[in-house]
Amino acid sequence: MDVTARIVTLELAETFVIARSARDTEDVVEVTLTSSGVRGHGEAAPIDRYDESPESALAYVEEHAGLIGDDPFALEEILARLPAREHAARAAIDAALYDLQGKLVGRPVYQLLGLPRVGPPTSWTIWLGDPDDMARRAEKVRGRFKRLKLKLGGGDGLDGARVSAVHAVAGGVPLQVDVNEAWTIDEALELLPGLAALGVEYCEQPLRAGDPDGARLKAASPIPIYVDEDCHTLADVAACAERAHGINVKLAKSGGIREAVRMVHAARALELGCMLGCMVESGLGIAAGAHIASLFDHVDLDGNILIAHDPWPGVEFVDGVQVPAERPGLGVAPAAL
Repeated sequence: MDVTARIVTLELAETFVIARSARDTEDVVEVTLTSSGVRGHGEAAPIDRYDESPESALAYVEEHAGLIGDDPFALEEILARLPAREHAARAAIDAALYDLQGKLVGRPVYQLLGLPRVGPPTSWTIWLGDPDDMARRAEKVRGRFKRLKLKLGGGDGLDGARVSAVHAVAGGVPLQVDVNEAWTIDEALELLPGLAALGVEYCEQPLRAGDPDGARLKAASPIPIYVDEDCHTLADVAACAERAHGINVKLAKSGGIREAVRMVHAARALELGCMLGCMVESGLGIAAGAHIASLFDHVDLDGNILIAHDPWPGVEFVDGVQVPAERPGLGVAPAAL
């Protein structure tokens, strides 16, 4: 197969703020694989939290392109040949292989995997700000989304007020919160009962990854604890059962669709809940997640809605759900200029 890759900059519609960063753009890596004149495309956003960058991901693809070989259906063998690092780059290759397979046999990826087309509604991210600002942004999208996910971890004692302010204007839409490792155990124990009283569905990564108080918090929390930064690949799932009620699977973090499916099956065996997350990505990256969304209890696939212009349209937003196209492969195509 011919292999090409490039870095693409996505412009966000508004500045995206979480507990440890703020940004106006996101760089992603696109991979294209060509076999018998048919092109498969994949995309992923490298995560600097895990010491990956667009440049390192691009270098990985270019350095190891020869290991991909000539058979797009030999996915297991291909991924075994590729070094087990640069997970975003691996995810882009994985997605491009699935896209190519689907196009070669004339089927969408969800059918290749034997999965239902439609998964749960996606949450919409209300990024970190002061309580009134977050409430205004929640009110602005009222009626459009069936779940709201609040970024917390302001370090200013206002996280409880943030959730209360959004709850007051959300019109009964279920709320979820993501703390991005910003709380101590004492803060978590103090804040979680109030979140439970407001009906918050789960709290994502309240403590630092590896915090020794993780198991204590799981036992004490009145709402489910999900972990993100604690859970990267299949090898992490068993340990997460000790400190959480569920895991957040992201394709860019795990290495792609194939590893994500493995993680879900392992998590179910351990009676863990599963949520599907994303980075800021175009429709190309979001499509890969949408095709496996039916495996998950919770879905957070709003990355393409956060950008100013989606260069890869095709995922349909229907009644709060990100629905993959029924066209072959991932079902998305470059937007007309």
